[in-house]
Amino acid sequence: MNELFELFQYNFFLNAVCAALLASISCGIIGSYIVARRIVFISGGITHASFGGIGLAWYLGLNPVFGAAVFGVLSALGIEWLSKKTDVRQDSVIGILWALGMALGIIFIYMTPGYAPNLMSFLFGNILTVGALDLYLLLGLCLITIAIFLFLLRPILFVAFDEEFARTQKAPVQFLNYLMISLVALAIVLNIRVVGIILVISFLTIPQTIANMFTSDFKKMILGSIAFGILGSFIGLLVSYRINAPSGATIIFSFVILFIVAKIVQLAMISAKRKKSSLMQSDR
Repeated sequence: MNELFELFQYNFFLNAVCAALLASISCGIIGSYIVARRIVFISGGITHASFGGIGLAWYLGLNPVFGAAVFGVLSALGIEWLSKKTDVRQDSVIGILWALGMALGIIFIYMTPGYAPNLMSFLFGNILTVGALDLYLLLGLCLITIAIFLFLLRPILFVAFDEEFARTQKAPVQFLNYLMISLVALAIVLNIRVVGIILVISFLTIPQTIANMFTSDFKKMILGSIAFGILGSFIGLLVSYRINAPSGATIIFSFVILFIVAKIVQLAMISAKRKKSSLMQSDR
């Protein structure tokens, strides 16, 4: 236990803990929308397309996060616009942008003079390398996300669960679709440093799926997602420290273990309810 407390003396570990908290909040809220809307595949497409922005920014000598953010948001808006305004199927658009982003990222990185950067840090992330700028960006994302959901929760729920009903209620469906898909893109990009391009989609879906096992209430699902995100992140950080493994991978592995445990608990609860129901019927 003393060894655990000693870790908090190091700035890099404090930054990692703060990043885990902020990532859990932003991903908990936005991920709940993704799961409720069933747009996990779209999010995966945005995730991989943003790699093109990383490569382009590296080639131009800019901050890779800035390049990924611009490329990710434009890809998200492009997916939404092309799927609604053209006869091209949405899954086809996602697949094209997915492949294009990854290809452009690799091309630009290897066209950059000098040594090519370590792609592993972008693909799998490293929460222990999070700096002050990353924390400020994550904090800004959290504040923007909380503000949007506080003021627009009702129309967001309409669009998430029944878009046609939302139109009958005069909700700004098109505006909300573009706003939310842009927010999803920003959440993906700004959390790349935490768990990486390959694993960030898990951060946006696994804690939310666990929470959804125990509640169908959207607000409770958000709170549960945040709680499971924080728990899984802390466990992952400790496992990463103990076995000297990449933190992004251990965090996602912790999420999967939590999912398995939650599923066992859910099945046990269902079995107990059935037994109780059968006993009540036999007593009658």
